[in-house]
Amino acid sequence: MPPELAEAARALFGDRLDLAAAYAELLATDGVVRGLIGPRETPRLWERHLLNCAVVAERIPEGARVIDVGSGAGLPGLVLAIARPDLTVTLVEPLARRTAFLIEAIQRLGLTRDVRVFRGRAEEAAAGSRDREPLSADIVTARAVAPLDRLASWCLPLVAPGGRLVALKGASAADEITEHTEAVIRLGGGTPELHRCGEGVIEPPATVVEVVRERVVNPRRPKKPKRSRGGRRRGDR
Repeated sequence: MPPELAEAARALFGDRLDLAAAYAELLATDGVVRGLIGPRETPRLWERHLLNCAVVAERIPEGARVIDVGSGAGLPGLVLAIARPDLTVTLVEPLARRTAFLIEAIQRLGLTRDVRVFRGRAEEAAAGSRDREPLSADIVTARAVAPLDRLASWCLPLVAPGGRLVALKGASAADEITEHTEAVIRLGGGTPELHRCGEGVIEPPATVVEVVRERVVNPRRPKKPKRSRGGRRRGDR
């Protein structure tokens, strides 16, 4: 860790700083070997990734259930689980090599009680299946996944009514809000709000867009079996 970041890291991770350092080591080694983190990112893992994600914790209430969509190498979901042991976190990731890394990281960091991995897309997690209930959470996070309109279409179905989508964004966040607010509202969200996280702790602060899920729009219903012309369901004997 660069010495100039030590104070911010202690403020954000507290007595779990050693755990955060162990995760940073995993990213810098296995994460690079497996192609989850670019080699050029290793010198700035703390500044650009761990601290930038950890400050988002200030937007998450105590004891919240969190779903992290498109978790990749665990950013921000795994960072939040390290910084906030009161959270219950589900990492949603469709790619096998990434989910394998996440499962191994959770085991090596001793986080198996409070963190789990769902391999699949956000739409699959929200829809559920014959063997699994749909996933939902108080807070759904995402980082560098998609523009706000598409992100809301994937993530809002995972947000419990009254909960929030908390999306880490870059310099284009304000423009995305202007462009996509109408689409977000059509999807059941409230007006997106821009927040700066970590002011006075990291420089620059992290840019976050938040959307409250105000309405349930077009809830998914199980498909009914089609009936044949004779009035019998297909597959009936």
